[in-house]
Amino acid sequence: MKNIFIVNPHAGKTNALPAIKEILESKQDFQYEIYVTKSKGDATKFVASKCEESDEDVTFYSCGGDGTLNEVASGCVGHKNAILAVYPSGSGNDYVKYYGGKELFLDLDNLIYGSETKIDVIQTGDKYAINACHFGLDSAVAKTMNAVRHKKIIGGRNAYNTGVLAALFTALKTKCKVIGDGEELNKDKILLCTVANGKYVGGSYKSSPKSINDDGLMEVCLIRPVSIFKFIKFIKVYKSGEHLNNEKLQKYIEYRRCKKVEIIGGQKNFAISLDGEVVDGERFEVNVLEKALRFIIPRGYEPKN
Repeated sequence: MKNIFIVNPHAGKTNALPAIKEILESKQDFQYEIYVTKSKGDATKFVASKCEESDEDVTFYSCGGDGTLNEVASGCVGHKNAILAVYPSGSGNDYVKYYGGKELFLDLDNLIYGSETKIDVIQTGDKYAINACHFGLDSAVAKTMNAVRHKKIIGGRNAYNTGVLAALFTALKTKCKVIGDGEELNKDKILLCTVANGKYVGGSYKSSPKSINDDGLMEVCLIRPVSIFKFIKFIKVYKSGEHLNNEKLQKYIEYRRCKKVEIIGGQKNFAISLDGEVVDGERFEVNVLEKALRFIIPRGYEPKN
């Protein structure tokens, strides 16, 4: 079986390539390749081409942040010989928080000797998300995040919070209609909506606390518009993942588990975010591909009830 490490040298605060090389060079009898990404979308094309070279199993180690993981996962989709592993060296690393965080994943022995499982993938058109599709305030946040990601102080781990602050003045109301498995979830406007397989967005916001990433269902959490003062009051609850249990918030929330979500934009420049990638459009159909990816869970992981 082949092992290919796909490294995004621009992910995170520092280039992880030297550290990854040093670790790999110390391992005997472990065959591997290293591929350094050159531009946006490069990882997806590279992975797909490698999968098509032969029927041999290939484990692709995504070495970067959630954007790199999205690209590598997108290249794996549809290829039965592709196995996805994650070495989280980005700033957010949201998806691995489903498994408790990045520590286990940053030990290459844990990855190499981990166990394989199958996970769901979110699809809309020819694009995919492994963690979440979100829109409304979150799309505005994602746009700002992409703009400040590599800036000091306001970027890096603080990029999402910077995006939230900017969105408070521009995106507390977004015109759109959301339909989950044929049920209309709102009439015309939202604050935000998350359609997720993972649990976290934005580095530390537990938006989908009930998510199960291999059940063939997406977690849909729609929040209706609120005033800026109420938003600030409840943001800590949303961040901790307690929003679904907070009685004061229930009149603002629609929560469902769905196989298909239709999103109909009602304003100019409407967009959704797929694992942080902003996609413009007027209408989207979002589906779940059940257990569509082979995924490595690090050795030592113990699920929490």
